[in-house]
Amino acid sequence: MIRLTALLRRNPDLSAEEFHAHWREVHAAKILSVPRIREWLVRYEQHDRVPEAPGTWTGSEGFDGMTLQWYESIDDFTAMISDPDYQRIVGPDERHLIDLANSVYLLTEEPRTILG
Repeated sequence: MIRLTALLRRNPDLSAEEFHAHWREVHAAKILSVPRIREWLVRYEQHDRVPEAPGTWTGSEGFDGMTLQWYESIDDFTAMISDPDYQRIVGPDERHLIDLANSVYLLTEEPRTILG
């Protein structure tokens, strides 16, 4: 199993509220609308940043959320992002929603459980 962990920074043209609403209500639907998405993507999670409050720590500044995406193999991940339907449906929305150059992406293998 391969997992993509992405720490996302929103497009600076969007407010935090606009980013979260679009990510939750529009972007997820676009991903699900890719005809072959279930052949490649095993699990898709969206994790919104905990709202900030005075005197609280919510993590490294500048990140708006995290996505976890699970794939059976690196080939499935590559097939998905190379797919013309994915590029046509999701690609433009990613560029609208996310500061792609300043977000962080990491592909990892099965976790080694230390506790739990």
